[in-house]
Amino acid sequence: MPTLNTSCQQALRNVNSFGEASLNSNVDLREIPTPVRGERPTEYANRVGEWYVEHRSDAHRKEHGLYLTPIAVADYMGSDLCGKRKKLRLLDPAAGAGILICAAVEGMDSCTQRLEEVHVVAYEIDQQLAAVLEVVLTNLAAWCEKAHSFKLRTTIYPEDFVLKHSRTLDASETLFSESSSEQLFDLIVSNPPYFKLPKSDPRSIAAASVVHGQPNIYALFMAVSAAMLRPHGNMVFIVPRSFASGPYFCKFRSVFFKMIKPVHVHVFISRRATFSRDRVLQENIILFGSRDEQWHAVDGSQWLKITSSNGSGDLAEAEHHLVPLSNSLRLDSSQKVLRLPLNTDDDAVLDVIDSWAYTLASFGLNISTGPVVPFRANEFIDNKGNVARGHVPLLWMNHVKALEVRWPLNQHKREFIRSASSDSILVENKNYVLLRRFSAKEEARRLIAAPYLSCHYRTQKVGFENHLNYIHRSGGELSQDEAWGLAVLYSSAQLNSYFRIVNGNTQVSATEIRALPLPSMETIKAIGRAVRALPDPLAEVDAITSTFIPSFRSARTLRG
Repeated sequence: MPTLNTSCQQALRNVNSFGEASLNSNVDLREIPTPVRGERPTEYANRVGEWYVEHRSDAHRKEHGLYLTPIAVADYMGSDLCGKRKKLRLLDPAAGAGILICAAVEGMDSCTQRLEEVHVVAYEIDQQLAAVLEVVLTNLAAWCEKAHSFKLRTTIYPEDFVLKHSRTLDASETLFSESSSEQLFDLIVSNPPYFKLPKSDPRSIAAASVVHGQPNIYALFMAVSAAMLRPHGNMVFIVPRSFASGPYFCKFRSVFFKMIKPVHVHVFISRRATFSRDRVLQENIILFGSRDEQWHAVDGSQWLKITSSNGSGDLAEAEHHLVPLSNSLRLDSSQKVLRLPLNTDDDAVLDVIDSWAYTLASFGLNISTGPVVPFRANEFIDNKGNVARGHVPLLWMNHVKALEVRWPLNQHKREFIRSASSDSILVENKNYVLLRRFSAKEEARRLIAAPYLSCHYRTQKVGFENHLNYIHRSGGELSQDEAWGLAVLYSSAQLNSYFRIVNGNTQVSATEIRALPLPSMETIKAIGRAVRALPDPLAEVDAITSTFIPSFRSARTLRG
């Protein structure tokens, strides 16, 4: 076994200094792997992290959001983190095994500013992992002392970062209520955990001024960190893309982007390839930002760099795209969506659809979520039924295909709901447009829409399950041309591409559909008339929409 330097040996002897938790665990901290000669600190941190994960249960990993940052991603994130001071303060609010910290410190080699000292402050709530982190950072400090001229100081807090600094989320407090200028950070790097918090969680209560409903904890890490960043300091986070759009994060975007100017966003196109070793399915992005509370008030053109790769394995071949920041993030809009076009084809899609002057509300239309919640209406839902006698159709998400409603499927799904059930969970049998509220993780189409035509069902009422949205006209009814035209439009490659640019979720919320721009109703009806007579409407969607919307011909099609 390689011999550790004296400081690492001392760190290994002190691994239990964070409490007694290690005594009641299957992780023997005395068996922490030792550094190998010539091994980068980031590589050592990754190896130690993998060792620790192997000894923890899936339940423990899920509870703590423990997913290791791949080395290639850590290096990419650390490569752009340079400070302007000789003595820097670096924060990682969810440090894990220290992979990101090591990559950031190693990346400081390329900075033109000659460093004298870096003070690393790391938070890790898992006390055993915090003990492991001490060994990793001790090795990093020894590497800095031996290979470089700057000194590395480290402070590790085995505490909950969000709770410790929750006052920064209190709207009644100033942003610097807890920290003097000397306590702020020049650089922040993080791969925070992500999981939803119950409304009763103290962190949810603390975050009420920032997020809506059941918050995802990663947004709290971002918000608190932003408030602890020095003016003109830099931060980089790898997080799910879900914060960039949607009603749940609208308050968060308003608060966060008033403080942080986005400088560079990297988009991972695949949901599988970034954290493949942990089998994580998530649409992730890397956000590089700078603390600048005046950026949105500055006149003149500002730019956002957007890069993209399939996953972590092809970061070196990432595609680059530069867009006006005002096209990507509009703080003066109601939704404040961070839009991420990846190339000039995406730019063309935005140009076309942004030029449309209408929304559903312009035509007296609205969109609602299916009112049948199965566990609440369980007594009314049956596997078999007679629509003529006592039952009406119950449509679930799997009944809605692209431009087609298939009912019944006769696949042992409970497809009938009793007509005697409460009127509040049934709707009138009229013409609608149905949209799935969720799409598959890797599905090319984000919008799955179909016309629902009342003439196909001889019943006064119909049931729509809660995973469906339906477009309707209050006090009236969509014509068949309107229903077909809207369904075709939502199914088009161009509108699906637009939705991917502005939305990073698999969920399709009614709020976002309401906000989607639309062409004139004359155009929508013309599309509907043209497609109704076709034997295979789905095969002709893009040809039909391009016929009636000529500018679609230059707009890009779906990403595969």
